[in-house]
Amino acid sequence: MIGKRSGLLDRRDFLKAAGAAFLSSLGAGARAEALAADAVFATAYRRRDGAYGAAVLSEAGKVLLDVELPERGHDIAFDPVSGRSAVFARQPGTFFVVLDHGGRSAPQTIASAPGRHFFGHGVFSPDGALLYATENDFENAAGMIGVYDATSGFARVGEFPTHGIGPHELLLLGDGRTIAVANGGIETHPDFGRAKLNLTTMKPSYVLIDRESGSLVEKYELAPDLHQLSIRHMDVDDKGAVWFGCQHEGPSNERPALVGRAARGKELELIALPPGVLSGFRNYIGSVAANRRAGTIAVTSPQGNLCAVIETASAKVVATRRLTEVCGVAPDGVGFMTTTGTGEIVDPAGRVSKDAEHVWDNHVVWLGA
Repeated sequence: MIGKRSGLLDRRDFLKAAGAAFLSSLGAGARAEALAADAVFATAYRRRDGAYGAAVLSEAGKVLLDVELPERGHDIAFDPVSGRSAVFARQPGTFFVVLDHGGRSAPQTIASAPGRHFFGHGVFSPDGALLYATENDFENAAGMIGVYDATSGFARVGEFPTHGIGPHELLLLGDGRTIAVANGGIETHPDFGRAKLNLTTMKPSYVLIDRESGSLVEKYELAPDLHQLSIRHMDVDDKGAVWFGCQHEGPSNERPALVGRAARGKELELIALPPGVLSGFRNYIGSVAANRRAGTIAVTSPQGNLCAVIETASAKVVATRRLTEVCGVAPDGVGFMTTTGTGEIVDPAGRVSKDAEHVWDNHVVWLGA
């Protein structure tokens, strides 16, 4: 299964792919951390002085490599073939920055096409030759996938529709050809910042698209009475099911299910969570991550200061933890590493480290162990 952390390297392979240039670009302390780290991660951040960037981290929270960003970042797509990452601007951002983990080339900033902005997520093809990004055709209120040639300076070489409004996260499924897209259903326009323009008529959906032809393979929608349940983030479990997390845009006193899973040829399944857990999310799931080794899914809510771990086989909650502004989550061993908007990093054993200079953004990506 490929998913959003496809083809991930173990730590030795990661360092080998990054090359001597990566290690030599680090200070002595960071170099030792990289060699000794149990796992390596990447995330966007905000420095406490207000500047934005993205960093490669050790499991202990040490910054091994970083790059400044023009504005706030969101998620990171990693290509293990080239050892590069694309760091996407937060919606409605108009750039992504290509970071070479090996230090072989300077960071490269790619601007969005006219009439488009990014939604913060992307994924590489299995061979690393193409990058796919969720985008907004904002004049026509139409979701698009922009296609970029990673072998030719990330030139934009095409696009195809997502058959919905407000596409957010996308995944490449295990066949290497099918892209899953979470259409959040929310209309936005850069003239109005992050304002949500169609909350009474929004229509979220989950779609499968053939990345080679751009054609729609399957499309699934929630029941009409759940039309304000925006599907946003996803990951693939150990059995190939896609788990998704939602953000409810309806009345705050409503408590719809926020976590679900999708399988080809079947209707979307919403998971019944214990009332205390569901209410604790405050109608907002900020990130979803699968640990395929452990057969679990973690979902986080920075609004509710809550992380929950769900066993995929039973769909039962097996663990919860309260952390202020927790959002970033990634598999780590048989558990999960989490990051927060207050600068904390929590390892699977519950050990907490806090960075004096950085606070972490919404997502953290596992690069290798």
